[in-house]
Amino acid sequence: MGCSSSKESVAQNGMAFEVPTKAQIDSRIECSEESENATLGGAKVRFAYLSQRGYYPDDPNKANQDAFSVTHRFASVQNDAFLAVYDGHGKHGDKCAQFCKHRLPEMVAKQIAQNKIKNDNSETSLHQACKHAHINCNLTLHKNSLIDDQLSGTTSISAYFHGPGNSITVCNVGDSRAIMGSHRKSNDGGGGGDDPAGPSPLRAHPLSRDQTPYRKDERQRVKKTGARVLSLDQIEGLEPETEADWNNETEIDLGEEIDEWGDPPRVWSPHGEYPGTAFTRSLGDSIAEELGVYAEPEIMTRELTEDDKIIVLASDGVFEFLTNQSVIDICAKFQDPLEACRAVVAEAYELWLQYELRTDDITIICIFVDGLVEGRAGVERLPSQQRGSIDSFTNGDMPEINDGLPIMDSRPVRTLPSKESLVTKKARKNAAPLLESVEDENFDISTLITEKTEGEKELIANAIKASVMFRNLSPEQKELIYGCMEPLKVKAGDWVIKQGSTGEKYYIIDNGTFEVRIVPEDQTAEQRKDGGDVVHMYVGSRKDHAHPSFGELALMHSAPRAASIIAVTDGQLWALHRSAFRQVLKTRTERKGVMRALRKIDSLKCLTLDEVEMLANCAEEVNFADGETIITQGDFDNCFYFIVNGMCACERTQDDKVDTKELGANNYFGGKSLFGEVLHSFTAKA
Repeated sequence: MGCSSSKESVAQNGMAFEVPTKAQIDSRIECSEESENATLGGAKVRFAYLSQRGYYPDDPNKANQDAFSVTHRFASVQNDAFLAVYDGHGKHGDKCAQFCKHRLPEMVAKQIAQNKIKNDNSETSLHQACKHAHINCNLTLHKNSLIDDQLSGTTSISAYFHGPGNSITVCNVGDSRAIMGSHRKSNDGGGGGDDPAGPSPLRAHPLSRDQTPYRKDERQRVKKTGARVLSLDQIEGLEPETEADWNNETEIDLGEEIDEWGDPPRVWSPHGEYPGTAFTRSLGDSIAEELGVYAEPEIMTRELTEDDKIIVLASDGVFEFLTNQSVIDICAKFQDPLEACRAVVAEAYELWLQYELRTDDITIICIFVDGLVEGRAGVERLPSQQRGSIDSFTNGDMPEINDGLPIMDSRPVRTLPSKESLVTKKARKNAAPLLESVEDENFDISTLITEKTEGEKELIANAIKASVMFRNLSPEQKELIYGCMEPLKVKAGDWVIKQGSTGEKYYIIDNGTFEVRIVPEDQTAEQRKDGGDVVHMYVGSRKDHAHPSFGELALMHSAPRAASIIAVTDGQLWALHRSAFRQVLKTRTERKGVMRALRKIDSLKCLTLDEVEMLANCAEEVNFADGETIITQGDFDNCFYFIVNGMCACERTQDDKVDTKELGANNYFGGKSLFGEVLHSFTAKA
């Protein structure tokens, strides 16, 4: 996609090189020409899509194995639509994804049309139709003589917008994901007030569950076929294979080291080191199918409400390093869903480059819900007791609690580089370790503070809004961050970051175009004085309200830069020094108690003192009035609570028995929520 443009030459260090054209950069991207207005089912929406081919140093011309489909007039109904994202894997993953892109919508439509002939609009029949279509698509793929799907396949996440009613039916096979951003309720802790970087007005809800061995039910299911569930390090003998690892009885605490290092549990044959899938359901993968990795989807139907504003379908390349909430926060900053797609993909791509030696293919469909069509009758719903439960759910209908959204306990967001990436980056590092603590102590933050206009503050606030690093700073700390941002003028050809150098600043692009270059593994920086291959392009523009950022990892610790960033045009950046950022965080002296509480949590004992301090500094102070409910038994939550002062009355009801307990200052609860949304087992009131 994209238009052609003339080439130009830029001089760098006395050497001229050819700047890639926009068309060359865009050749890695397939996206909407512009956002589309449509009525999908009972919703008036604007939507867009974008798919970016990954960067693989060992295979620079590797095909994009992601695919997507948008089908209007679905099953011959005027406003019904079927949107889907497919994430291929294996040698022939691109072919598997393309096959399903063309055949799955056809098969789902055919099954639904058969229901309509029978005048059967029940939710049960709809779910059966979707289930049979996925299974038939999988069987048809197996029979296709032109595609070898023994060790190749694809995931699929789809959203079917339909009537009667304002319904959406989500089908999931694998670990791609559907999420929704809805207006927060009054007690949700939302609303940013006058602070442009305050909490997003939208709360992220999952519409699907990743089907991976992290899930106890999926793990049990595949092990019943004889499959082994082990990480790569365990298979290779680098980690001990103990009885407790990934067994049928133990729930996995998401976020422990074996997860954080990008070494997830995988499905293996009892007879050899294959297939090694990190998911438990897929289309294709005929060998893995014998081990329980099948194509039966998990399905959920719900009614859209006026509070539902953003729906995202995306491949796991988006969610490897971004939380559901971060993705919704990024999308909520834009009025145009196409710009939201660009921003999410750019952020995900940047995080891949920071943490890894490659990037995954990244695909997203972003839907902005502008309103609902009134006067549409509802579908025939199943009685609540027939719609699945936490205990009984294995496949078919999605378990629902309260608002009809599924539990999300599927897999952790990556927080550390893979071990392979760390080894390579350490080998590249040519600078002596920095005495960071001494630097921080001697750093005078007042020397950096400059006055900013309200427009500049808003620009910076919007740029950092989706970052976990800045999300929970106090208003006073945010003002310090705005003040510490250094304006940097750059000329075309200037090197902002050099691959392999030690990073100490985080950058926001005010305006200008910057390319990301990486030296391939089989070459050296001396051989590639141009900085290496162009793998990405950042474009900042006040007119388009586009202000991407990069170098966030430098705020945490000294680390060799994973790529070079070079200015293609004149422009301006805002830079934040790591020492200034840490000085701002140190203004929160009351976080010492939070740190002590965090260090008591077993799953966090692998963190260093600095890392625990950074986690504690992300805590947000919230006040509760006497008698006010903090959490409710049976409700979703993803917050860890530390009591600074006052008392909490906790009450648990089970089998008509009520247990009570009081917690005072320096006590805490909700530790498991640090690793994903959980259901609270008790009610707590101030």
